[in-house]
Amino acid sequence: MTEKINRSQADGPIHEQTEVQAGRESWLFLLVVSAVLVGLYVYALYLNPALREPPELLVLSGLMLLHMGLYWGMLWLPPYQNRSWIIYLAVQTLLATAIVLYTRNPAVVFGLYAPLIGLSVGVFRDRRLAAGAVVIYLGLIAAAMVTLEGTESLVDSAIFIIPMVVFVIIYVVLFNRQVEARAQATALLEELEVAHQELASYAAQVEDLTVAAERQRMARELHDTLAQGLAGLILQLEAADAHLEQGRADRAREIVGQAMSRARATLVDARRAIDDLRRGPGVSTDLEEGIRVEAERFSRSTGIHCDLEIAIQSQVPELVGEHAQRIVAEALTNIARHAEADRVWVSAGDREGRLEIEVRDDGKGFAKEAGSTASGHYGVIGMRERARLAGGTMAIQSRTGEGTSIEVSLPLAQEVPEPDAA
Repeated sequence: MTEKINRSQADGPIHEQTEVQAGRESWLFLLVVSAVLVGLYVYALYLNPALREPPELLVLSGLMLLHMGLYWGMLWLPPYQNRSWIIYLAVQTLLATAIVLYTRNPAVVFGLYAPLIGLSVGVFRDRRLAAGAVVIYLGLIAAAMVTLEGTESLVDSAIFIIPMVVFVIIYVVLFNRQVEARAQATALLEELEVAHQELASYAAQVEDLTVAAERQRMARELHDTLAQGLAGLILQLEAADAHLEQGRADRAREIVGQAMSRARATLVDARRAIDDLRRGPGVSTDLEEGIRVEAERFSRSTGIHCDLEIAIQSQVPELVGEHAQRIVAEALTNIARHAEADRVWVSAGDREGRLEIEVRDDGKGFAKEAGSTASGHYGVIGMRERARLAGGTMAIQSRTGEGTSIEVSLPLAQEVPEPDAA
């Protein structure tokens, strides 16, 4: 009925919307009340010519204007304070009683007290306060009717007044519920709009993360196929060139043949990587066989002996096996390019539900691991990414002149899905 009538003591978007909706609807109530007061004012002057005299007219006009002004002023009352509303209704009740006694018109009684009854029902969330206010106003109506027309008119007045009071109460309750329902609908629409915007924002973030993850995956695939294959070919061609300069054509021809085989294998790997990028992860391969193939390629292209110790008893998930094989291949490539080693050891086995892999060499080593991640050398970065994507860890131990050891530990409990983003 008014902005204050429909305010709840709870905070939140729905209650804020209730206040806004009630504020809009309150203007209609105030306009109706103002029209009723003007009508009562004119009606009282019409029935009682004595009230038209200047002193009486001035008093009545002042009381009616004050009464009407307080109705409009209730919009600025502090919310959630029953004491303020009790004082306000007490002042309005005194003014209404003064107007009734001054006009001594029974028709004015209900016209003045009925809005106050509806206002009390709407203002007080505590039903006991609302019921008490209704009882007080009914008592005042009865007292006014007895004072103006005597006790014999009380029964006739009750037949008319009580149904009207019930109607006012029902109207106010339904009005409040309607306002609150509208406010809830408006608040829910706003919350849905906010949720839609948040979902759109999340979708954009997921898309960005997916693109970033796919770029990283493509970088790993290109490095582990083309980059490794070309690096091996370069090493073999350099070896063949060195043999040709020394007049060992047979050995150079043999290395060139190996390079041709390596080039074909690299082409196959590149095509497989392209298929993987189109379809997702590639088909599974036997990890033990894959490690042996990588070790044989390494030994043929570099002439460095590679000791293998493989004892894998558990079943290796597809993605774990793929990441493990790529890590071994990259570790051997780094040894061939940087380590200047005479011997390499590769061990792989399962223990306590984890796949443990170690690639070790007796090369020159290095003092700082950061030196292996310089611009253009992404091997260590790729190995760490693969270990993390497989749900495992990788550690590098190296000292200058004492070789390097790469230890990888990957879980075997379940297949680890490819995440959306690094």
